[in-house]
Amino acid sequence: MLKRYLLAPGPTPVPSEVLLSMAAPIIHHRSPDFLPVLDSAKKGLQWLYQTKNEVLILSSTGTGGMVGSVNNFFNKGDKVLVINGGKFGERWTKICQAYGLAVEEIIVEWGYSVRPEDVEEKLKKDKGIKGVFVQASETSTGVYHDIKNLGSIVKKHGDTLFIVDAISALVAHDLKTDEWGIDIMVGGSQKGVMLPPGIAFVSVSEKAWAKAETSKMPRFYFNFRKERENLAKNQTNFTSPVTLIIGLNESLRMLQAEGLENVFRRHEMLADATRKAVRAIGLELYPKGSPSNSVTAIMTPPGIDGQAVYKNLREKYGITAAGGQDKAKGKIFRIAHLGYSDRFDVIIAIAGIEMVLKGMGYPVKLGTGVAVAQELLMV
Repeated sequence: MLKRYLLAPGPTPVPSEVLLSMAAPIIHHRSPDFLPVLDSAKKGLQWLYQTKNEVLILSSTGTGGMVGSVNNFFNKGDKVLVINGGKFGERWTKICQAYGLAVEEIIVEWGYSVRPEDVEEKLKKDKGIKGVFVQASETSTGVYHDIKNLGSIVKKHGDTLFIVDAISALVAHDLKTDEWGIDIMVGGSQKGVMLPPGIAFVSVSEKAWAKAETSKMPRFYFNFRKERENLAKNQTNFTSPVTLIIGLNESLRMLQAEGLENVFRRHEMLADATRKAVRAIGLELYPKGSPSNSVTAIMTPPGIDGQAVYKNLREKYGITAAGGQDKAKGKIFRIAHLGYSDRFDVIIAIAGIEMVLKGMGYPVKLGTGVAVAQELLMV
């Protein structure tokens, strides 16, 4: 028997309490029974997002929330700025281009965070930029972008929307939606919120809703104005993912019981222990900019294929991590510490990495990184 450990950056493990809540008999999404369920979920999301604005609940993956963040607030030919420092920054570009937006990119070298002054310079030079798109946590590289600083810069350009993909950052990082001037922020269920895939969350500011009134983009399924109208009645526009929303309430209950600041501290602690343990083994981190608290991207030693490390972790020891993508494929592997994760998930991950590397001929003394992680996690 090989016990499985899910330590990938999405989907992430789902707590048994959440799974059990979703085992309850199905209820109809238009019945009175469902109204308090959705009401509770929307209020819980406002708490998590730290916002007074609506947080729409969409039956889709996070990418659906990204699509809706483009086709509800802009018009064909609008000029937008995309910060592209990985596969998901690249996704913003592709979505914007699919809807006919004029995309200007700031290309950030993989592994680095965007320089806020580069964004400021672009906005000063071109007053016609109507939106700035960025990831909070770029999952493909393990990098965190300085959302607080970027938000303060975009705020100075009153007509420009600030759109943040927080799909892998939500819960792991303190993202103050209203205070930092985030106009549109996208989350997803299968990351820090500890649910199966299937729901996207999108917060929308009043500034962004004003832009929605002038948007002529084609939309049907991802029609945010209709979703807003229905949300006011504790409904969704189309069939609600009832079971997932029931699970969402349980997940939010667990997070609220832990406390928001404690949730952020836990993720910071797990990420810090992972990074320091990895360095103790003699490995280098892929991020040269600010590392994400969601996932740690690790460089493989010379002569060792990162994909082989990822494969051996899964096949020999039952640990599902993640490999590198695109230009980082074969060069890195990634370990998540996101959502339903605690100190022993980190210890298991580090032990598995040591065992796999030793088996591949890398000169690691077993227990080196584990001991560092144990010391840091004895709290």
